[in-house]
Amino acid sequence: MLIVNAPVAALSWLGRQGTRAVAALVVIGIALPTIGAILKPYVTEAVFLLLCIAFLRVDATQFKTYVRRPAIVLGATAWTSVAIPALFGVGCLASGLDKRVPELFLALMLQAIASPMMAAPALAALMGLDATLVLVTLITSTALIPLPAPVFAFVFVGPNLSISPLVLAAKLFAILAGAALIGFAVRRVFGVPAIERQKERINGFNILVLFVFVAAVMESVGRRFLAAPRTTMTLAALAFVVFFAVLFCTVLLFLSAGRERALALGFMASQRNMGLMLAVTGAALQDLTWLYFALSQFPIYLSPHLLQPLARRMLARPPETSE
Repeated sequence: MLIVNAPVAALSWLGRQGTRAVAALVVIGIALPTIGAILKPYVTEAVFLLLCIAFLRVDATQFKTYVRRPAIVLGATAWTSVAIPALFGVGCLASGLDKRVPELFLALMLQAIASPMMAAPALAALMGLDATLVLVTLITSTALIPLPAPVFAFVFVGPNLSISPLVLAAKLFAILAGAALIGFAVRRVFGVPAIERQKERINGFNILVLFVFVAAVMESVGRRFLAAPRTTMTLAALAFVVFFAVLFCTVLLFLSAGRERALALGFMASQRNMGLMLAVTGAALQDLTWLYFALSQFPIYLSPHLLQPLARRMLARPPETSE
């Protein structure tokens, strides 16, 4: 029993650490690049498991409010799935980035094309934001991604992406549909009460799986920083600029819907699920693209801590009513 209980207790403890454990994964991934090199071939499997866990924890009853009044969800889905990739593509082409640094151009376009992170609702809840709105918009934009992603890849990226748009669409659909099928099936078999009772252990397992992805993308960060510190720091700064630019533009766009909703949507839109794009294109990506993907994880995992004081101030104000 001790052999069985010890790992279960360890999972529960890990699940209780929350965002601290997630932040620690980044440090461990950078400090132990050998582990990242070993885990790098398993990024697709790790992302698939993360998606399965996310779908496992979806509660359909939370959708009712926004399903009855879908205007803001449809608007947010169009913004994150269509407008953001289009703006990224036009901006990068206008600046000539596709000619000057094609690997960085590819990284930025894959970031823009990606749907929001599956962990966004949980992180939004930790900040006290409207996690239901984030969850509903996340599901709609994730379900939609196999349609616009190949189109934007064809229009803006073209030959820079060593995978055809049709294959990209097929892989995205297969990963998302398969994860949804498994997640919902497990939920149906075991039931919501049982899943809720295992919340801490599921969180712990989720963090372990997330480590596979984080370690893989962080594998070259330390080495690249020592070899080219200026380039690495510039890419890191760019990752933060892109993150907060998307966040603040989204907040301004949806401010009329209320401060909390606008911040929740901004938080969601700025957290792109680049792991999903790595899962379908990882073998075809250059080192610089991988490096930017790794560095872009810093604002994602630090954002709950960075934005929580702002969220508290906004939530402390009198609530706004908006349809």
